[in-house]
Amino acid sequence: MVFFLGILLFALLIGISIALHELGHLATAKMFGMKVTRYFIGFGPKIWSFRRGETEYGLKVIPAGGFCEITGMTALEEVRPEDRHRAFYRQKTWKRVVVLSAGSITHFILGFIILYLMAATFGMPNLRDTPLVAQVAPCVQSTAAPDCGPGDSSPAAQAGFQAGDEILAVAGTATPTWQDVLKLTRDRFGSTEFRVLRDDREITLTADVARVDREFQRKDGSRYTKEVGAIGIIHQTRFEYNALTAVGGATRATGDMFANTWKGLLRFPEKIPAVVKAIGGAERDVDSPVSVVGASRLGGEAVEAGLWPFFFLMLAGLNFFVGVFNLLPLLPLDGGHIAVNLYERVRNWIRKLRGMPAGAPVNYLRLLPLTYLVIFVGGAVTLLTVTADIVNPIRLQ
Repeated sequence: MVFFLGILLFALLIGISIALHELGHLATAKMFGMKVTRYFIGFGPKIWSFRRGETEYGLKVIPAGGFCEITGMTALEEVRPEDRHRAFYRQKTWKRVVVLSAGSITHFILGFIILYLMAATFGMPNLRDTPLVAQVAPCVQSTAAPDCGPGDSSPAAQAGFQAGDEILAVAGTATPTWQDVLKLTRDRFGSTEFRVLRDDREITLTADVARVDREFQRKDGSRYTKEVGAIGIIHQTRFEYNALTAVGGATRATGDMFANTWKGLLRFPEKIPAVVKAIGGAERDVDSPVSVVGASRLGGEAVEAGLWPFFFLMLAGLNFFVGVFNLLPLLPLDGGHIAVNLYERVRNWIRKLRGMPAGAPVNYLRLLPLTYLVIFVGGAVTLLTVTADIVNPIRLQ
């Protein structure tokens, strides 16, 4: 029951994000005096609506998006004479760009708010996986000796490691992430140099890497024991903040998530084959794209396991992804409309410099083939990811 309630909660919050996205378009359009005739959440047949002023607000059957209908979105649209001065295409370019980008900006604001609330309450996960020392263990534990005894001293303690140290390199090899530190340390034995950043000063510590037996888990769930190198360091996986310092923590996390979102979009095409293979029965790559269905399912698992920080981190990440994706210069996305409007502005500016009158508005009919192609590809990818999330979903465990 908790699992299904988690799914419903995540889906509801996604729906609220979509509603606020369209509300961003609505609010800015009305602020600039444009005429908004309809504001609906969902598509298909109408379930319920009401009219307030000149705008109809309502819900539709298919909860897969929404729309805000602004009069005169293109010069091809037929507009009544009394509404022409309020038509979208007759407004200044900067106003049109603000209205078109308001939906994505709303997602960015929502993502930041979610991260801020996380930082101020749960704390913020170490998103960059920065190799920071949270604690120096009193001994190096192993499968055979899980407890420390009196007088034990770990190699890290003997080498002089301290909480707050950032490990920059192991044996001369740079370690930008904690996983790099683990990999390099586990493969070593004996005296090893660690380059460390402490109080904005780089120092070198030499630790005698011990070999211990550790238990690991395979992808199929089975466990095995392997001898690895260790020095007795506990990684800092979470940062604590108060209501004031959480602003800085959320800002840094926002920057990290923007960077990760952009990297993910650039790598998106190469991840599609993994989704196709997963549908055919291959093991699902945890780094493969997921649909709203898969994200909601993961949200349900997170709630069931009590992993609320993961739940909200995923919700923030989804908002950043939708916001960035929607700004791509492709029709029918908002970014495509922004690109068209900016093109018209630059073109008319160049024509003015050459003593020529402004050119005619872009004919959207000529862009329909490209628009249909984007819709077809987007629909196909959505169908693939939804199918994979049903037949072979990504799981937390």
